[in-house]
Order: sequence, then C-alpha cells, then structure tokens
Amino acid sequence: MRLPSPRRIALFGMTSAVAVVSAGLAIGENRPSLNFYGVSGLMDMPSGESQADGMLTVTSAHFGPISRTTLSFQITPRLGASFRYLGVRNWDDFRPSIWDVYYDRSFDLRYQVLKEGRYVPAVTVGFQDFVGTGVLSGEYIAATKNLNDRIKVTAGLGWGRLGSYGDIGSPFGPRPAIDAGKGGKPSFDQWFRGPAAPFAGVEWAVNDRWSIKAEYSSDDYTNEAGVRRTFERKSPLNFGIEYQAYDSLRLGAYYMYGSELGVSLQFVMNPKQRPMGGVGGPAPTPVKVRPSPTSDPDAWSPEWVAQEGAREQLIQNLNKWLEKDGIVVEAMGYDGRTAQVRIRNTRYDAEAQAIGRVARAMTAVMPASIENFEVVPLVRGMPASKVTVRRTDIEALEFTPGAADAMRARTTVSNPGAPMANLAYDPELYPKLSWSLGPYNRIRLFDQRDPFKMDVGLRFAARYEIAPGLVLAGSATKKIAGNLDEPPPDIPTGLQPVRSDVDVYDAKADPALESLTVAKYGYLGNDVYARVTAGYLERMFAGVSGELLWKPVDSKFALGAEVNYVAQRDTDGGLGFGEYDYKVATGHISAYYNFAPGFHAQVDVGRYLAGDIGATLAIDREFSNGWRVGAFATKTNVSEADFGSGSFDKGIKLEIPFAWGTGQPTRKKATTIIRPFGRDGGQKVEVDGRLYDSVRDYHASGLDDQWGRFWK
Repeated sequence: MRLPSPRRIALFGMTSAVAVVSAGLAIGENRPSLNFYGVSGLMDMPSGESQADGMLTVTSAHFGPISRTTLSFQITPRLGASFRYLGVRNWDDFRPSIWDVYYDRSFDLRYQVLKEGRYVPAVTVGFQDFVGTGVLSGEYIAATKNLNDRIKVTAGLGWGRLGSYGDIGSPFGPRPAIDAGKGGKPSFDQWFRGPAAPFAGVEWAVNDRWSIKAEYSSDDYTNEAGVRRTFERKSPLNFGIEYQAYDSLRLGAYYMYGSELGVSLQFVMNPKQRPMGGVGGPAPTPVKVRPSPTSDPDAWSPEWVAQEGAREQLIQNLNKWLEKDGIVVEAMGYDGRTAQVRIRNTRYDAEAQAIGRVARAMTAVMPASIENFEVVPLVRGMPASKVTVRRTDIEALEFTPGAADAMRARTTVSNPGAPMANLAYDPELYPKLSWSLGPYNRIRLFDQRDPFKMDVGLRFAARYEIAPGLVLAGSATKKIAGNLDEPPPDIPTGLQPVRSDVDVYDAKADPALESLTVAKYGYLGNDVYARVTAGYLERMFAGVSGELLWKPVDSKFALGAEVNYVAQRDTDGGLGFGEYDYKVATGHISAYYNFAPGFHAQVDVGRYLAGDIGATLAIDREFSNGWRVGAFATKTNVSEADFGSGSFDKGIKLEIPFAWGTGQPTRKKATTIIRPFGRDGGQKVEVDGRLYDSVRDYHASGLDDQWGRFWK
C-alpha cells in the first residue's frame, strides 16, 4: 500500500533536509538520545541505537495531557530493559470512568541485532509494554544510520499502537484483541501481528550541546486522542530541540502532533564511573621490609611466641595501625611461621582493599619470623573466608608493575576452616553496645494513584553485641511528615493482606517499633554457614527464622534453605498480634549462581507469606564498585483473580553504594525496590542478614571483582 501523499511529502522533506545539512560535516557518530518513552530514539518513535553498556537512564517526558516517567537499563551491550509509569490527565472528561488521571505501568525489552558499520545501520527489535494492560503495547524494528558526526537518520516499522497510523497492511496476519485480565502477562499472540506502519526521523546535532529533531510518527493515539479526546492529534509530525546541559542531564522542548507543547528531562548515570573520580580516604600503610636473617638474626627468632602477653600486645599495636582505616582486629592466633587475624571491616566497600590494608599493617607489626599472613574477615561475627598471603610476596611486589594481578596469583582464598589452636579474641570487644539517632525516609513509588509518596522522620537504632556472632538489635521510628498514609485504591483480593495493608501500618504505626531481634550467626564447617533470628523481624511480622547456606569459597554455585514461623503484627506498630490473628510457616530452598562476571541469578522455591506455593527468579548485574541493578519475578499457585492487579509479583531492585557518589570509603548503601503493584502473593519475610549476600563478597569471585584495590 502506498502512503498517502502528505505523509510521503513529509518523509521526503526530512530526507532532503538530511542531504542538504550533511554537506561539509566530518564523519563520526552521535551519542544516542532518549525519546518520550525513555528509550533510544527521537520523540515518540524509537531508534536502532543502544545506550552504552551498563547505562542507567531516567526520563520524565510530558506533552499535552500525557506524562511518562521511565527507568531504563542497558543490561548488556545489546539488550536493554525499561520500566515506565504513565499518567494521562482528563481521562474521564469525555467518556465517564472512575479515573480523573489514568495511571498505568509497563515494561519494555529491546535487542540490537546489528551494530552500526560503515554501510550497515544499527538495527534494533523492540517490545513495548509487553507485559501489561496493553495501553502502550507495540513492537517495532528500527534502523539508524549516522551520515556524519552531526546527522543521523532513523526509519522503522511498527505494530500495535506503533502501527496505528498510515499502515501498509498486516504482513503477519491479524492482531487478536488483547485479553489484559489483571495485567502483567506477556501477550505472545499479539507480537508483530496486525497492521504495520512506517515511521522515520532525523536528528541534527548543531553543536556539542544543541540538537534538533524531527519525526514522522506512526502512532495514531487511538484511545487518548480518539476515544477519550484528551487532546487533538492534527498531524503525524513532531519537532523538538534539545540542550545537553551536563554530561548527565539533557533538556528538551517539543511541538507534538500539530497541537501540543512538550518538555522532557533526560538523566543519564553510568554505574561504571564514579562522579567524584576515585575513592579517597587515608593513605595506606607503607610495607615494612624485614631485615635479612644474616644482618639481624635475633629479629627472626621464633622465641617470642612463648612470651606472656605477646598476643594482647600485637592486637593492640595492629589496631593502632588500622584505626584510621575503620578495621578492627578482633582475634589473633599464631605459631612461629604463621599468624591469623580475624578482622571486622567497617569502612571499605571493596573487601580486597580491607584485606590489603591489614596485610600492609601486619608487615609493620608482626615479628620477622612470621612469613604467612592469614586474614579471616568476620561478617556479623561469623568467619566468611580465609585469605592467605606470603609476607615475602608483599615485600617484593608493592611497587612492581602489574602488582595487583601478581599478588592475586600468589594469594589463596579458602574456607574459614578451624581456628588456630591458640586463637583468642580481644576480651575488651565483647559485649559491646552501639546506638544511633538520625533521620529516615520511607518511599513508595508508582502506586495506583500517585507516582511518588514519602514519609520522613527520626529513627533510633541500637545494637548490643553479646559475643562473636550473637547480637541483639532493634529500631524504632517517629514520623515527622509525609503522605504514605494516603491509601491507594482498595482492590480486594482473595489472600491474607500480608503486604497490601502496608498503607494501614503507615497510617497507624507512629511511633513504631520496626524490629527487635536476637540473632546468632556461625560457620559450621564444610562450607556451611548458619543463621537463627528471633523476635520482631520486620514492621508487619514477628517470629523465628532459620537459615543454612552451603557456599564453597571458590564456587560460582551455592545452595541455601530457610524456614520461618511468623505471626502478623498489629498495625499500631506495638507488640501485639490480635488484630489479624494470622500465623504462617514459610520456607524456601534457594540456588545461587554467578553465571558470568558481574551477573548473579537466584531461584527460590517454596511457600510464601500468604500460604501460596511457587518460585522466584531474580537476576542481578553487579558492578565492581558495588552498584547492583536487578529484576525479579514470582509465580505461585495463586490465581490471577485472587492475586489482583499485575497477575503475579515482579519488580526492579537498585542498590547504590554511598562511596560511589561521595568518593569517600563507606559500606553504606541505598536500596530501592520498585514494584508495579504491592500485592499479597509471592511475598517473603523481610529478615536482616541473610547469609548469601553476607558472605559472598569475601569469597573468591567477590574479591576478584575488586582485587585492583588491594594496594590502595
């Protein structure tokens, strides 16, 4: 089917403009910009480009009554994913409904099948809103070619809503009506079916900061402009101008569909690059080289081992060297050739850096006869691994080119094993009380009535370490301001409200006891770790939780098992349980696998808080500086009708280390979980200190990821 004349003229005009402007410009490649859907593209139309590997972007785009906020992540150099929150105002002005503003959530996937070459364009296949209600659903094939370092052109073919204007027929058959149900399900039978329509556009980078865009859109806005009449779509042409204010911020202004003005903000973050450069902090202790045995034979004598009080003095001296690094030596054992120290790292987010600092300090403190340093990091008082380095290697390699790799080749990482026969803890460390009083915030994103809600207030937290691996801890909060007590729409389900009543807790629990637990952690031998936690585990549940983890230090694979018996707490944040009178036993068998450098997968199979049975798959990408971006999905035996909106639990998890943003060493992290819907199916107990994430950073693969900071 030939395009109607006005559309053909529009496409021809854009192509002609490209040819005229491109004359005299150098050959090169433009940086991909983002469209109103938060993916690489023009305005409403996508392009064939991909963002740089690992790039995380956030866009906020608005025109007329339509607003879209999108979080996108470039999972691999070719594969990208997006989560989007849509708001359409004036939804019920013409056609009555329950909505004043219609809100919807959607997920996208994009895969770049061809990288751009000298003669070949970049080509991407995309699935827009592929698991949702279908409001934004569409598929596309888009190709983009840089004509020079200033001009790029895009052309493509769209289906679904991207095939709703100026279609050329249905090359792969009719598109069945979508059966959205409760949403959240892939619509496989719709993909690339129904009318297909072409789209095209051009982007001209006037200079390093300003660019101009024009596009021909294949989206008819059938529902928004047609059925709902939220705006008038007069033309398929869109025009825009964008300004690169900073490397991380791009602003845009647009004229959309012949009738509406639009604006956008594009935020770009690269987890691989620290905004403050490297991580600061105190300089490391210089390596102290021993005198030769012939020049000072007394220094090499092992007779010091039998001296009374030697251990206490060595621990004290070593702690003086490490105080500036936030590292505490808790225990020490030794013989004439080997010294083992058990340490607590309270500051460095790079575990290899903490190990390196301890090894340097040991060269300054330990007698010359000690050749082997065994560093055992303690996590929650539990030994996580044993890192063995030779003192001779530390002395020889400090200033050698390629020192980090050379040192790793000579370092052994093994399981903690049994403590040395004469290992003893510093008696002054236990018991120990610590507490804090500071601000807190609790955020809820993208519920059915509001994209952003938050409470702020004060949190009191205390921790009493009774003995190594045995701790009593708790926290309480007092709200100062916020709007989390404004509930989302009441959408009843057939399940116990184990999470959907969280807004009731937000409204009534003030002040509130968040948690109060006693926990015991330990290494049982044979690569097995254990945890038992009892008390008020979280805001909504109290009870007992037990966990075992089998994790060899040099293995990419681990197995775990967890059992919980809990009762649902009253909504006032106090000590009672009578309001719900609900008790449940839950538990999971978990498998963990590091299937590629920086990629982790976890599968949990078992029983969840609402009594439902099923499995959860979570996949994370972790960067060497501690950033983690992941996605998860849970499917249980709960029906769509009982689960409610979304059909099954799924979401996105972000974990950002403070050191990445501040440039100062700290182990603190900010964690955010984004769920399209806060429903009751597929929910687990929130327990602090689960074992896999506690120990794995001190195992071989975790240390390898940041071994470059051993000498820092």
